[in-house]
Amino acid sequence: MKNKVVTFIEKFNLLQKGTTVLVGVSGGPDSMALLHLLVSLRDKWDLRIIALTLDHQLRGDQSAKDVTYVKNIAYMWDVEVIYEKLNVREFQERENVSKQVASRKLRYKFYKEQMRRFDADYLALGHHQDDQVETMLMSLTRSASSNAFLGIPVQRNFSTGVIIRPLLAVTKDDITTYCAEHHIEARFDPSNIDLSDRRVYVRKKVVPLLKEKNPNIYNTMQRLSETIHEDEQFLQTEAKKVLTEQVTFDVKERKASFHIDKFKQYANPLQRRAFHLILNYLYNEEIPKDMSYIHEEDFFSLLERTDGTKTLHFPNNLHIERSYEVVSFYFSKEKKESKSSQIISIPGKMILPNGWELTAEYTEEKDVSSNRYTFCVPKESVKLPLQVRMRQPGDRISLPGLQGRKRVAQLFIDEKIPKHERDHWPIVVEQDNTVLWVIGLRKSEERDKKQGNLWIKLQVKKQGE
Repeated sequence: MKNKVVTFIEKFNLLQKGTTVLVGVSGGPDSMALLHLLVSLRDKWDLRIIALTLDHQLRGDQSAKDVTYVKNIAYMWDVEVIYEKLNVREFQERENVSKQVASRKLRYKFYKEQMRRFDADYLALGHHQDDQVETMLMSLTRSASSNAFLGIPVQRNFSTGVIIRPLLAVTKDDITTYCAEHHIEARFDPSNIDLSDRRVYVRKKVVPLLKEKNPNIYNTMQRLSETIHEDEQFLQTEAKKVLTEQVTFDVKERKASFHIDKFKQYANPLQRRAFHLILNYLYNEEIPKDMSYIHEEDFFSLLERTDGTKTLHFPNNLHIERSYEVVSFYFSKEKKESKSSQIISIPGKMILPNGWELTAEYTEEKDVSSNRYTFCVPKESVKLPLQVRMRQPGDRISLPGLQGRKRVAQLFIDEKIPKHERDHWPIVVEQDNTVLWVIGLRKSEERDKKQGNLWIKLQVKKQGE
C-alpha cells in the first residue's frame, strides 16, 4: 500500500519536502493508517507532522476514549497532537441542522483554526477509494448535474494551505491489510454499521453489487473523478471569464446583473457554470438545501422569454428578474419606514435613498452643459422648498413637446427601468408635489424665467463616480 500511496502523492504533487502537515485523526483504521504512513515518510521528506483529534461528544465515554487512544499512539510515534471537545448537539439545535452537518461544520472550523495557528501547508485526511465510490453514487441519486460525478477531490485549497487525500490511491481492504501488517489496533465506531444511515446503506448494499459486475470499480470511479475534475477545472476557469467580462456585481448590496444577448453568446456549459458561480457569490458559498435543478431550468427558461418583465423567486428571498434585455439578481428587503420626502437645502448636499449624491446650489447663469444628471430651473419659477421623494400613485410629468402630462409609471416602462428599482427611484418635486425631474431619466418642460437672476442647479453623482 505504501508504494501505491507514494506514487499517488508524486503523481499529483500532494506533498513538498520540509513542510508542515496536519493530519485529521479519529482513531479509526483509515486515519490511523494515514498517520502511520506519513510518519514513515517524515525523516526522508523532512515533514513536521501534527495530529488533530476531536471529541464530538456524541458517543459518551467511547468518543473520549478515542481521543485518549490517539493521544497515546501519537506519543508512541513521537507526533505532536492537538485535541479539542466539540459541542455538536448545542450547535445542531442553534443552527437547526442535522447531526452530520453540525459535526462537519465544527470539525472544519477547528481544522481551519489549526491551519492558521501553525501556518500549515497541508491538511491530510483519510478518505479512500471506497469513500469515493460511495460519495459519487450518493450524489448521483440526488443531483441532475454532471458535478455529481466529481466526487471527493484529491486536493483543494483550504485556509493557509491545501487539503490532501493520499489514500484515494487505495481501497478499504488495502487499509485493513496495512493496519494488520503494522499491528495498528484502531478504534471501532458502531455508527459505521448502522443501515439507517444512507452512506452505510450504499456501502453495505449497493457497492457490493457493483463490485460483482466490475471488480475494478474502485479504480474506475477514481479515474472518472480525476478526469472530470480536470475538465471541470478548465470549464470553471472559462466560466469565471464570463463573469469578469459580462456580469456586474454590487458587493455592498449583494446584487448582480448582465445583458442577456451578451450572456447567451457563450456555450451552454459556460452559461450554466456562470449561473452557479453567481449563486455561490450571492449566497456566500452556502447554497440553500432546497435549491435544485428545477431552479436552473426556470432560470434558463427566463432567458428565453420575449415578454417585458418576469421575476423568479429563489430560496432565502433571492429574486431573479428579467426586465427587457437585462437580468438582475437581488435579495428582497423588508420595507422600512422612511420619510415621504426630504427637503433639498440650497446650497447643500444629500445622499439619496438609492445611494446617489445630490448637490444643490444657486448660480447666476443656466448650466448650458446640462445633461440627464444635471437640472437647472429659475428660482422664481418654482414653489420652494424643492423636495426629493419616491414615486407616488398618479405621479405625472410635463415633458417638452408633449401635450398634456405623462405618467411616471409609464416613463419607467419606456426607459426600461427594472421593476425592482422603480419604487426606490428618486424624483424632485415642488412644494405642491409637481414633478420637476425624474432624476437621471427625464426633466419637465422649461420654465419661463421670471423676475430675478438666480438659477437653482441640481447635480447628481452615482455611487463610485
